[in-house]
Amino acid sequence: MDDPLDDPLDGDVDEALALANDNRGGFTAATGTATTAATSARADGAAAAAPGPRRTPGDFRSPAPGGTTAAADEHHHATSWPTARRTAHQAGRHAAQHRATARQAPADEQLPLVDDLLTTLSDSGALPRGAARLPLDRALGLILAAPLTALTDLPSFDTSAMDGWVVAGPGPWDVREKGILAGHKEPARLADGEAAPVATGARIPPDTTAVIRSEHGRLDDKGQLHPLRDVAHGQDIRPRGQECRSGDLLLPTGSLVTPAVLGLAAAAGYDELVVVPRPKAEVLVLGDELLTSGLPRDGLIRDALGPMLPHWLRALGVEVTAVRRIGDDAKALLKAVRGSKADLVVTTGGTASGPVDHVHPTLRALDADLLVDGVKVRPGHPMLLARIADGRHLVGLPGNPLAAVSGLLTLAEPLLRALSGRPQEEEPYGAPLQSSVQGHPHDTRLVPVVLRQDSGSGHEWAVPLHYNGPAMLRGIAAADGLAVVPPGGANEGQEVEILDLPWSAGPGVGPGLNSPGNEGCFT
Repeated sequence: MDDPLDDPLDGDVDEALALANDNRGGFTAATGTATTAATSARADGAAAAAPGPRRTPGDFRSPAPGGTTAAADEHHHATSWPTARRTAHQAGRHAAQHRATARQAPADEQLPLVDDLLTTLSDSGALPRGAARLPLDRALGLILAAPLTALTDLPSFDTSAMDGWVVAGPGPWDVREKGILAGHKEPARLADGEAAPVATGARIPPDTTAVIRSEHGRLDDKGQLHPLRDVAHGQDIRPRGQECRSGDLLLPTGSLVTPAVLGLAAAAGYDELVVVPRPKAEVLVLGDELLTSGLPRDGLIRDALGPMLPHWLRALGVEVTAVRRIGDDAKALLKAVRGSKADLVVTTGGTASGPVDHVHPTLRALDADLLVDGVKVRPGHPMLLARIADGRHLVGLPGNPLAAVSGLLTLAEPLLRALSGRPQEEEPYGAPLQSSVQGHPHDTRLVPVVLRQDSGSGHEWAVPLHYNGPAMLRGIAAADGLAVVPPGGANEGQEVEILDLPWSAGPGVGPGLNSPGNEGCFT
């Protein structure tokens, strides 16, 4: 039996890593931009006259617009936080377009993309490019790839809005013995002066005058029905098509499928919905120092990101296909990234330039497009975003837990939002700070906060939390969101942008999760 470690691809992997590491000296640690004598001359104030050296297959391609720029100082090459978010969203849009063209239907069934969203169904029922048709119970949380139009009138026949009696003509009315229940075929027509007991939702007989509620009528000794108040023609009858007519637009393309949307779709006659497929992600946990159980010991620490990231990604609407522990093995990392079929690969740690930081050599070996390499944000400065193939990306998160959360919200969330068909948020949500927050001189800070309503004014305040260091999770575990603190800091009462956490207002959050007394420690 062959040794499973004797992989025929290992030779290729070794060669690619060797080439990548040979090229490392010709690139700045952060951008992969060629470092030449001309570059050195520019650093000394001299004009650069000579072009850089010829690029090899292991080199990075030029960063995309909005990405990083070459610089000798590591801080100054980093991308600003707002630009990094825009770059990630743009990368997601491009990935969505590629996925749409890659999943092509037969040529005569293809439909064009409209306004970066998947367009409508044709009369023939052909799927939009890149869309999927899923049963209702699998469509929750996805985005409509085609408009939701009514397949029937709602209601599809005249129905009773109340329990009571259906009546025809003026009263008093003789009451039929047999009542009318929901779910039965059209009942026999009533003659003038005739009534019948009726249940809510039951089909109304032809030429019915009105429905009298149970509490608005009485029966005399002879079994005749008398109204207790005036009877208006058509009262308490839901006429056919009251909510919509067949063919009416119920929801446009791009709408989020919520539980209410599922109910509306079912009522309108749908068994399936045409949606943007859920993106797929794979998580690669790096680091030989990580334990998966027990207490920290002998220089080893518990892995916090392996348990956290898959569920965070699922909360963002992603299908997590695998969580793999790679350790500090450069060869295993390259094989894992090269072999992944996911739309997004998320790595933890290894994004700096230390002796066991293998993410950059891996990207060089894959000839990846480095779109963002370092962001001017704290925590999380060494995060990165790369295009590893057409339509596929890698987000490299720092190894510290809160820094990794910062990377998720800065790079992964905007990319996945666009890839899922969700629009970019035009108006960020803001709240004033209840107390001042110290800032970084040059970088944006992301600080965990809880949101509290002032009992007097009714205004909502963002209350900064303690334990907001890059390696800490105690603050974010109690938080409602992250406050975006600009370089230089923010004063008490200053309004700042708030990044919502995917579960902060979502289903499954029990009452009192962030209520007073369970909110961690405040700054």
